[in-house]
Amino acid sequence: MTDNNLHMMQYRQQHKKRLSYMPWLYLSLKPEHKEWAEEWQMNIQNHLRKMETVEIGKGCFIAPEAQLFAEPGRPIVLGDFSYIAADCVIHGPIEIGKNVSINHHVTLDGGRKGIRIGNYSRVAAYTSAYAFNHGMEADKLIQEQAVTSLGIDIGEDVWIGANVGIVDGVTIGDKSIIGMGSVVTKSVISGLKVAGNPAKEIGYRAASFRGDSYE
Repeated sequence: MTDNNLHMMQYRQQHKKRLSYMPWLYLSLKPEHKEWAEEWQMNIQNHLRKMETVEIGKGCFIAPEAQLFAEPGRPIVLGDFSYIAADCVIHGPIEIGKNVSINHHVTLDGGRKGIRIGNYSRVAAYTSAYAFNHGMEADKLIQEQAVTSLGIDIGEDVWIGANVGIVDGVTIGDKSIIGMGSVVTKSVISGLKVAGNPAKEIGYRAASFRGDSYE
């Protein structure tokens, strides 16, 4: 192997790592990189289709470091031109719309009822959403208590900041914004901005959304 070939191989490996953690770059690759990147993604996605119950739309990116688990009856559906970055853990049932970004180290567990994320939404790094809960009776061990699942519904064009926690049973309306580090414990109406632990109303994305209070 020549020094030039070795350099190109090392460069490509580094480029793959960059795409895994910044997958939005995949959509704007130069032609000389697009060919090998599309083949790389095709192999990753075909392997997932063989191993898990997944449906993957066109133009999607899934980092090889992402962990997707979708047993029969617990599918993962990924809409067109959506991406899942490195070190995510995604456990179905999960339905992700089109043009959705799931950034690195996000954890989504659909429980029994599932998680739905609408089109054009953005989920920043280290966010966690768990669509199940344990009983909390004092006279029983946590591991012995019943597990419940209501599901989580995230609307379209929602921006969820980094390090957000979302509990089971929550609905987040279209065009809402969830501030970094928030814990969302109750549903958020469309167009609202919330932040904090627990998350509280801090404003509206636009005046036209003013209506019912979050409190």
